[in-house]
Order: sequence, then C-alpha cells, then structure tokens
Amino acid sequence: MSYASLSVKDLTSLVSRSGTGSSSSPKLPGQTRPVKVIPLQHPDTSDDARPPSIPFDDILSGWRAKIKRMSLVDWVETLFPCFRWIRTYRWSEYFKLDLMAGITVGIMLVPQAMSYAKLAGLPPIYGLYSSFVPIFVYAIFGSSRQLAIGPVALVSLLVSNALGGIADSSEEELHIELAILLALLVGILECIMGLLRLGWLIRFISHSVISGFTSASAIVIGLSQVKYFLGYNIARSSKIVPLVESIIAGADKFQWPPFLMGSLILVILQVMKHVGKAKKELQFLRAAAPLTGIVLGTTIAKVFHPPSISLVGEIPQGLPTFSFPRSFDHAKTLLPTSALITGVAILESVGIAKALAAKNRYELDSNSELFGLGVANILGSLFSAYPSTGSFSRSAVSNESEAKTGLSGLITGIIIGCSLLFLTPVFKYIPQCALAAIVISAVSGLVDYDEAIFLWRVDKRDFTLWTITSTTTLFFGIEIGVLVGVGFSLAFVIHESANPHIAVLGRLPGTTVYRNVKQYPEAYTYNGIVIVRIDAPIYFANISYIKDRLREYEVAVDKYTTKGPEVERISFVILEMSPVTHIDSSAVEALKELYQEYKARDIQLAISNPNKDVHMTIARSGMVELVGKEWYFVRVHDAVQVCLNYLQSSSLEDKKPSFLRRFSNNNGSSSYNDLQSYNTLLKEPLLPVEK
Repeated sequence: MSYASLSVKDLTSLVSRSGTGSSSSPKLPGQTRPVKVIPLQHPDTSDDARPPSIPFDDILSGWRAKIKRMSLVDWVETLFPCFRWIRTYRWSEYFKLDLMAGITVGIMLVPQAMSYAKLAGLPPIYGLYSSFVPIFVYAIFGSSRQLAIGPVALVSLLVSNALGGIADSSEEELHIELAILLALLVGILECIMGLLRLGWLIRFISHSVISGFTSASAIVIGLSQVKYFLGYNIARSSKIVPLVESIIAGADKFQWPPFLMGSLILVILQVMKHVGKAKKELQFLRAAAPLTGIVLGTTIAKVFHPPSISLVGEIPQGLPTFSFPRSFDHAKTLLPTSALITGVAILESVGIAKALAAKNRYELDSNSELFGLGVANILGSLFSAYPSTGSFSRSAVSNESEAKTGLSGLITGIIIGCSLLFLTPVFKYIPQCALAAIVISAVSGLVDYDEAIFLWRVDKRDFTLWTITSTTTLFFGIEIGVLVGVGFSLAFVIHESANPHIAVLGRLPGTTVYRNVKQYPEAYTYNGIVIVRIDAPIYFANISYIKDRLREYEVAVDKYTTKGPEVERISFVILEMSPVTHIDSSAVEALKELYQEYKARDIQLAISNPNKDVHMTIARSGMVELVGKEWYFVRVHDAVQVCLNYLQSSSLEDKKPSFLRRFSNNNGSSSYNDLQSYNTLLKEPLLPVEK
C-alpha cells in the first residue's frame, strides 16, 4: 500500500469528521480523545508577493528612518561619544573617583610605556609619546569610560617582529619611521572596519586560538627580556628555539649584578601585584608596583654605580612635535602586521571595553569603539606614536579604581605630559633590567595555563586548537602561529557547518512534546515513523551529509521504546524544521531528489513547522505541490497523529477480506482543502494511558 498516494479524503472515511466530537461518530477500535490538526498556512508565491532577493530597499529605508529620528544631540554624541558622559557628569560624585583612577593608571603607565618601547625595539621615549596623544584623542572619540589605551606587550612584540624583518637593529631611525607608519596603517584599518561595521569578521577566530597565541607570545616576550638580566645580548627572534640556543651559547658572559637586581625587582613586582589583587583595600599596590620597581632600581644604580648594569641613558625632554610619515615605501610590507594588530585590537580591546561597559551598566557599540581606536592611532602617528591599543592590566586597575568617565583618561594623559616635560632627566638613570622586570611581570599573567586546564576538562577540541596555536607560535613564529590557529579555527567552523547536529525525536510520556531520544531516554518512538530534527541551516555544504544521515535512520533507527501499530519497516519520515533558519536552492533540489527516492520505496515525507523564510523558499521551488500540501504541519504531534492513523488504517484493512480493502487501488490526488473545509478532527490511536 502506497502512503504517498493516500489523500485526506481517504483518511476522513476512517475517522470522525464531527466538529463537536459527538459520541455517535464512528470510531476505530481503541481510539480515545480527539486531536485537532492545525492547518499550516502556505505562503503566496505569486510574482506580486515575491520580495526582492536582496532587500536593499528595506536596509536603505531603515537607515533613512533612523537618520530622520536623530536630533542634533544624537548627531553630536555619534561623532563625539565623549558628550554622552559630559552632559550627565556629576562633579561632586564622579570627579574625585576619576582623579584617583587617572593618577593611579598614569603612575602605572609611565614605567610600562618605556618598557614596552624597549620591547618594540624603540627608544623608551617613544613609549611615552604613544601614551600621550592617543589617550587624549581616545577620550574624545572612544566610547568606553574605563578602557586604558597605550602601548601593550603583545602589540610591542608584533611591532618588533615586523620591523626586525625589514631593517637591521642598528638602523634606529628607520625603525622609528616604520613604527610610526605602522601606527598610521593600523589606525586606517581600524577606522575602515569600524565605519563598514566589519568587526563581526573576527568572531570566526576562536577564543582558544587567541588564548594559545597570547600564551605563547608571552613566553617569547619573557625570554626576549632575559638578556637584561643575564648581562649579555641574545638573538632577536620571535621563535623559542633561537632564543634558547642564544641564551645557552652566551652563558660564559653571564654577570651577577644585573641578574640579582632584576630578580629582586621582579619578585617585588609579583608580590605587590598579587597582594593588590587579593585584598581590595591594598589594590593601590598593584598600580604602584611598576613605579616602585623603577624607583628602587634607579636608587641602587644612582648610589652604587655598578658598571655591569646598563642604564636607559639620555631621553629627550619635551612634548612630541607634529610630523607626517616621510615615506610609504614599506607600507605594503607592513600591511599583514597592521591587519594582525587590528585583529588584536578587536579581539582584546573591544572585548575588554564591552565587558567593562556591561559591568558599569552603559551601552557600547563595538564598531564605534573600533573607530575611536583608529582615530587615536592615526592622530597619534602624527605625533611620533607607535600602535596603541587597550591594556588588560591598566583597564582592570582603572575599573578597580572606580573610574566613572573618560575624564580619568585625560588625567592619565596629563601625567604623561608632565613626565615628558619635567621628569625625563631622571629617567636616564633607570636600569634596563628594571624595565625588563616590569615587562616580564606584566606578561606572566598572559600565560593562560588555567584556560588550557579548563579546555582540557570541558572541550578536547578547543584544547587541541589551543595546543596547536601555542606550539606553532612558539616554534615557527608569530605570523605562522596566527595563520595556523586561524586556519584550524575556520576549519572547525566549516566542519561544524558541514556536519550539523541531527536528532531523532521521541515523545515524552504524558505530553505532546518531542525531544532528542539520546538526551531524553524516557522518550518513546513509534513503529514505522522516524521523526528527525535538523539543528542548522540547510545549504549546499551540508545537504549531502543530511541526506546520508536520513538514509541511515530509514534503515536502522536507534532502538528506543516503540509504540503504535506493529509494522515491519519505515513508512513515514517527518522532518522537524523549526531550528532551520535558512535553506538554499541546492538543498531544496536535494530534498526533492530525496522525496523521489522515498516515493520509489513507498515512504512518505512530512515536514513540520518551517519558519517563514524557509517555507517561502520551499514554496517557490514547487516542493510544496510535489510533496502535497497536506503533508506540511504546524506541529510535530499533528504529523505523528496523521501518520499513525494511516498506519493503523492500513493494519485494519490488511485484516479485512480483499473486497473490503478500500485503498488498494486508490489513485486519487490529495486535497489540502479537506483540512480547512471539514475542520478535521483526528483520533489518537490506541496507546497505553500515560500516568
């Protein structure tokens, strides 16, 4: 008997059509309460009702409506986000907190900025330059009220690595020019991505990739600073093997004074940092740690004059002057590093800014934040700054110090300006090992072994991604590590998309709810019926996988408790499509082919609850008419009841004499209007009463 050829009229001859559920209605043996089938409304597929394939008009009309609603104040706040907090600033409540937060971050930033400039292969003064103009610009164009921007360790390492591949370490002037040009390129890329709202592209990079990359980079950064502890030069590299080989090869040149001083300062920094984190009332120790290390190192160097400890030397006094990059000859070479630094800015800085905004209960737009960082880098490059971005540690200190608005950033900028104007003569006595200790102390927290342990316990695939990224970065360099990590991350995304989760559904006892039988072992299935839920969009890349799985379910369904009429094979396949957000033309054609395969094997396909867009695509393709309108349902339960009644009617007919079998030669077509005209009431087949 072919179920694909049965019509609703055939079914209604076996079940009650009475809208009142009268007791005089004929019943099949074992029927109980009536169950109403809700007719699914099919969309209009005429040309007049067909929307454009790409709704540019809707997008443009939405923009126009939004622009018309914007007042002058809205325009000013969009162009200059600082006005959002300026208009509502409470001087008596906020100023004291902003002042203390700004001073605290400024004290922390001065020594860090010089240390990171050395890490980038630049004179220390350029770290202060990069902490001056960008901070003021960001306070105007940035939307985060706690984010502390300036030089950071990871970006400094990327700058050093990029410049080392172009110019020799002895060419200091060229290094400086390239670093400033890099800041300009980074700023332009950030502005473009912010204006075009392309920040979402970075979401494809897994957090485990970033964690693995950052952890490996922190190790490389720490090893690159060891030379100031050991008292001799080591190879300049972003790979761990050359660094270790160089350290071992120069062991005979080891000197005790810088090692003892650097180790002492590092221990003090770590103790102060951990005490400041552990006890809120002593959190000022965390911010004061870098300054304490600088003061201690400078005092020892000034009093004892140890000849084996190298000092920073002369630092120019005064604010940076305006200058435009002199040459763009190396711009093309620097573009990959610019893109990488932009990615770090999106993933780290914008991520920190959004987290702080949520914690302090104000809204922050990722794309406008990215634009603010871009403007800060562009204008900073005109005043001798190398790339700046948000800092984890300083932003945390700013938030812990209860900074309320961007005024705290302006105060930090004033402290940097005062240092450039008045304190640079003192800076020449700072020991190099003290700056190295500050860098090592800062990056030690970036080695995220806790994340690795968490990933191992929670998700082995993410742990594998973390391991691959960190190992590749350590042994093959930063660029290769990032490319491999991103490549594997995208590969996992593609694999997940091409192999979506598909579940066989069963009915939960006592309900009309259908759930994954593997997740709910108590759910039961029905003989002769397979209910399958596809938990992903259906498109050209995954339709073959979906078809293969459906064929597998047809042959061998997982053996769970089954009920209903005793049948020997699968006669109905029900697709629950509510989780399917999109279906493309390739997938529709493949489903048509699958339907034809099912029809040839006397299996009826039924579809449940497609969303509006999916339903429209299916309707335009002609698949609704091909399958039959009556085989589309609002609920899985409706589809199951119809299929069960067909199965039970078939079972009853098989027991009758041949001259009474009503459907053996039925060639009539299905009629969808039957459902609407008769207000169909189906009877639930005989099942054990749920208790």
